[in-house]
Amino acid sequence: MNFDNEENLDYQLNKVASIIIKEKRNKKGISLDELANRLNNVVTKQSLYRYENNEARMKNKIFKKICLALNENPSDVWEEINNRFISHLDFDNANFLDIESDTIQIPVLGTIKAGIPIEAQADILEYIDIPKNWLKGGKKFYGLKISGDSMFPKYSENDIVIFEQTNDYTLANNKDCAVMVNGFDATFKNVTLNENGITLVPLNLNNQDNYLPTFYNKEEIEKLPVKIIGIAREKRTRL
Repeated sequence: MNFDNEENLDYQLNKVASIIIKEKRNKKGISLDELANRLNNVVTKQSLYRYENNEARMKNKIFKKICLALNENPSDVWEEINNRFISHLDFDNANFLDIESDTIQIPVLGTIKAGIPIEAQADILEYIDIPKNWLKGGKKFYGLKISGDSMFPKYSENDIVIFEQTNDYTLANNKDCAVMVNGFDATFKNVTLNENGITLVPLNLNNQDNYLPTFYNKEEIEKLPVKIIGIAREKRTRL
């Protein structure tokens, strides 16, 4: 892999850092004025603007101050920057891909509350990147952090599962889905449909917590209700 010079490589790395810092600030609804105030104006609004638009290089000390002002761990942010930087290198022709156009961030939720659209859920733990081309056809996605072991060993506690939003029972058949039952938080189970109703099947049947399949007939599906709210698209496990 060859680059014209080290300055180009450094510029591109700083560009990734600028984008991620701006993303995190915007996702948290923090204005440049507010961020400058959190930094006691040691870093001015004008300087922050230049950093976010890759018009100036962030020194390590400034980078750490900005991360902390955003309530982010500098080490975690730096790891995210490096991972995104490396993932967007084109090793065949040594050019950089357009990192601003091929990914989009979606929220990772701790719980999903009944009666509230996914987009309005408040229990957001973090944001993660997915390929923007997943959104073709108007598809929408969200992440859910797994709690418990009812879907072990396929899914472990604290895994992040990315769901495609849907309420289509036919698409959900024989798939791992987020399902809303009784108006409570979402449950994560494998879905089986038949002419009589729906069965939610835990994968961890050899357990001490008595996880068992639960069947709902057509009347219960309507009255409780039982709603499909997402089909698992991808699992991400962190070491």
